[in-house]
Parts: sequence; structure tokens; C-alpha cells
Amino acid sequence: MSKQMSHLDDIPSTPGKFKMEKSPFVHNRLRWHSSLAKLTFWSFIFLGLILIFFFRSPSSNPLPQDPSRRSLRTYNWGGPAWEKRVRSSARVRSHNGISVLVTGAAGFVGTHVSAALKRRGDGVLGLDNFNDYYDPSLKRARQALLERSGVFIVEGDINDSALLRKLFEVVAFTHVMHLAAQAGVRYAMENPGSYVHSNIAGLVSLLEVCKSANPQPAIVWASSSSVYGLNTKVPFSEKDRTDQPASLYAATKKAGEEIAHTYNHIYGLSLTGLRFFTVYGPWGRPDMAYFFFTRDILKGKSIPIFEAANHGTVARDFTYIDDIVKGCLAALDTAEKSTGSGGKKKGPAQLRVYNLGNTSPVPVSDLVSILERLLKVNAKRDIMKLPRNGDVQFTHANISLAQRELGYKPSTDLQTGLKKFVRWYLGYYNGGKKAAG
Repeated sequence: MSKQMSHLDDIPSTPGKFKMEKSPFVHNRLRWHSSLAKLTFWSFIFLGLILIFFFRSPSSNPLPQDPSRRSLRTYNWGGPAWEKRVRSSARVRSHNGISVLVTGAAGFVGTHVSAALKRRGDGVLGLDNFNDYYDPSLKRARQALLERSGVFIVEGDINDSALLRKLFEVVAFTHVMHLAAQAGVRYAMENPGSYVHSNIAGLVSLLEVCKSANPQPAIVWASSSSVYGLNTKVPFSEKDRTDQPASLYAATKKAGEEIAHTYNHIYGLSLTGLRFFTVYGPWGRPDMAYFFFTRDILKGKSIPIFEAANHGTVARDFTYIDDIVKGCLAALDTAEKSTGSGGKKKGPAQLRVYNLGNTSPVPVSDLVSILERLLKVNAKRDIMKLPRNGDVQFTHANISLAQRELGYKPSTDLQTGLKKFVRWYLGYYNGGKKAAG
């Protein structure tokens, strides 16, 4: 061993000037160095591939929770066959009809509005990302319903500007009905980023494309009664203050109204905001109280009945879907043309906001009593204090402005509306043998 070590000491520090003896030890050492170099080289290659995959993967999103609700997914769109479907769906088939892009078309309100527009001969193209905030199979069922009536829903994200620009290249939409949004008050405490992504960034992405379209479309979009926040003055009027949001959801909708004002002022976009008040009915959203109350009553589960401080009543201005649809169509029909061209404002443009409610607040306990009678099952009520999660004690719409300017007149009371909902629910879940979550 000492002989070998002394031999290594004889190797000069300057390579190329020493003729190395073919010692087995030196040969093995060189072969080991060569193997180590190869191993190092391939390790770097492998590490590089991992990094490339990581940074291109959706899981690298800085907001990793629920990526389907926050980041763009890869959708297959484009091509002659796809463009043909888009044009066919958006083709106007009635005299003086309009061509409407409906965002959130597979959603509750979006499905009903799209179907109503199609029935009267308007051109309708849907856009939806089919996220999993609630059971996507319900959205797929709504999609199938619309496709049978000739409405094509493009799968895509409203933040995908390339897709939006392509849609406007293929079809010169006269109107946009913007209903895509992250809904729900309580979920904002779990996933706040999804509200910013959809309700703020998504709205800006849409308006950016609309402002540059030629011609610019008139836009009607869904705000919310939640913008009234902590107001105690009732009924809520469009002139009331809306600077006290009680939830992040409400704050994003209020932000949307301010953003709409900005794009109207700078670019001449015609914008109408609709403040919906607790919409319910067939094909509704499973996260809404009337929906999951129905499910849990049928399953024999207890349902939470919230009450405010000092046993105060919690009440909602429940508005049936058909009445909301009438208000949406009236807003589209009375929307004036945008005044911009090529992203530049040519003159003042229309800017409006309306309450769409029923004007008859009903205590949530009365809602449960109606469901008990319709389902013929007694509910197990669990009385709880109203949590500090963004819910407000009551909502009540003053709809005089919508009545005067849109001819809006709700005609469905809660008893009648819930009867239609329960009939649909039992047919959809029990008749179709579907599980209700």
C-alpha cells in the first residue's frame, strides 16, 4: 500500500508530460473517474428534465389549491370544424335578433339565459371552464340540454385572452352576457384566490378583448345583491352605499362594478350590471341552501337554520330563475351600442346597474316549512347562530328602477317556485338514479 502511495506522489501536476505506467490501480482509478463524470453528466440532464416538467406543470402554480379554478387549463379549440360549430351556434335566426356570447353558460343562470335566447331565435355561443366548485356532472347535464337546443359551449377560461380574441374573430358578437364567476360567500374563506382569478382578473380579461373588438359589443354582466353588505336600510336601492362588503365575494363584485365604470369611461363600452338576489329553481346550484336542504331532508340529515343575534330572523329575497332570465333578456334588449372603435372611445356610453329581486323577503325557517310540505318529510332543524363567514342577516330588493326601465316584473312566489324545483330535483336525482352529493 505504501509503495502504491509513493507511486502516486510521482505523478506530476502538469498533465501531458509524464508517461504513465499501466498500473492496475491507476487504470481502475481513471475508469472510476470516467464513470463518475458520466454519472454527473446524466444527473444534471435528469435534474434539468425534472425542473422543466415542474415549471410547465399546473402543480407549480403559486396557488396550488384547486388549480382547475385558478389557472388556465389546456383546451382543444380551433380548426375548421370547431369554427364551423362556433358560427352555427352564434348564427341569428330571427329578424332583428342579436348574437350573444354567454360566459358561464354551463352554470345555473347561464344555462337558462342561453336556452331562452336560443328559443327566441338569437345567436348564442357559450363559454365555460367546467370547474369543480360543485359537481361537474350537473354542468355536463346542462351542457347536454343546451346542445340539444343548438347551443355550443366552448370549453375555456375567461382569462385565456387568445381564445377570447379568436371567438371575436370568428363571430362579430353584438352582445356579451357575462355570467362566469366564482360564486358562493362562504367558500371565499377557503379559497380566496379563486375569487380574484375569476371575478376580477377574468372580468378585466374579457373587457380588454371587448374594448379592442370591432365593433365593440354591449355587455350585460352579473353583479350581486351582496354588494349591499352591512347596509341596514331596506329595501336595498341602487342608490344606496355599497362600500361595506361583508365577504370577499361581495368585495370582488363591488370591484367589478368599479372596473366596469373604468372601461365605460375610458373605452366607451356599454355596460349593464345586474345585482341578483338569491336565485333559485330547477338546475340550480348545489351549494345554495334550498338545494342542500332538499337533499339533506330527504336523507334524514339535520339542516342548519341560522338566526341572528337576539334570535333575529334570517331572511332572503328569493328570486325564481324565470324572473331573473326575463330581467337578463330585458337588459340585453335595452342595452345601447358601445361607442368605441379600435379601443378608442368616440363618445359617452351607457352605464347602468339594476336590482333583480322578488321584493318579498322570506325567513329561511319558512323556506324549510315549504320544503317539508312539498317533500312530505319533516326536517331535523339544527338552530345555530349566524356565523361570521360573510353571510348577512337579510336581503330585500327595491326593484322600482328595473320595473321602470326594463319592464321587469317578477311573478313567481316562493311556494310556486320551490314546487317546480322539487319536481325537477326528484326527477333528476331519483328518476335518473343519480346521487345528490
